[in-house]
Amino acid sequence: MLIEWVDAAILWVHLFSAVLFVGGSFFMWLVVEPVSYRLGVDEAARTQLVGRLARRFGQVVTPLLVVLVVTGLYNASWYLPTPASPLSSLGGQVLIAKSGLVVLLVVLIYVHGFYFGRKISRLAREGQVEALRQVRRKSRLVAYANLGLMLVVLALAVALQLVG
Repeated sequence: MLIEWVDAAILWVHLFSAVLFVGGSFFMWLVVEPVSYRLGVDEAARTQLVGRLARRFGQVVTPLLVVLVVTGLYNASWYLPTPASPLSSLGGQVLIAKSGLVVLLVVLIYVHGFYFGRKISRLAREGQVEALRQVRRKSRLVAYANLGLMLVVLALAVALQLVG
């Protein structure tokens, strides 16, 4: 009986962390980014504001990702018939696919933040508006890939419930 409560608590922490992470990411792109264009400030000031918000969200993202990975590893045991043969079941195969996409997502998140985020902030401070626009276009592609990966990972999490 106690183990079921522990499992439920860990699943709740995992889901809550996912809600904060995915919801916050979509909020940044669906709300903050579009509203920032309506502020009536120049491109450099707008970019600096969005950069500050993104950095603040980034301070939350790393702990959330740690919690998601740790609780995800715990929850993964539910879908594996035996740890030695993860590919022997459909649940194990879905779990492997989900895990691979999570690794890719984490890498892209940090590439986006460290490479593009810093470059965009520097260009905004320097007032290099045209270079800023070019880098931002590339940055958006990575951000959209991240959002897409989040949706696929969520879909695979649902699939795990169906096949696991």
